[in-house]
Amino acid sequence: MINSAEEFVRLRLSDNIEEYLKAAWDEAPLDVWLEVIGTYPEMREWVAHNKSIPVEIMEILADDADERIRFNVATKNRLPENLQLKLAKDLDSSVRQRIVYNKKVTLRVLKMLLKDEDEGISVKAKNRIDEGRYR
Repeated sequence: MINSAEEFVRLRLSDNIEEYLKAAWDEAPLDVWLEVIGTYPEMREWVAHNKSIPVEIMEILADDADERIRFNVATKNRLPENLQLKLAKDLDSSVRQRIVYNKKVTLRVLKMLLKDEDEGISVKAKNRIDEGRYR
């Protein structure tokens, strides 16, 4: 368990692979994630990479101005449908594309992406629906 914002930053910047991986996998209390985001904004992308961030943090990061952070949120398999829907409407096509490739994307989201202006996204959505590869 990561117990402070400072610990997360130290682990993330560590040259020790075990510590670095801890920053990517270990859980932390909600207040620690909020402190990292608020105190170390340059670490937001790495918070988004963490496999165990709570939905409350995904919600915050799904509204981030940086498309790389929203892209990383879109990769989350635990991403609830309301956030899938939000990111499926993202102005950045790479974020929408990441949603269509999310292995837990819902049928409702894929149906919405059928109408995407990016042909690659709409085709992938149709293929996933046709193959029955959705949640």
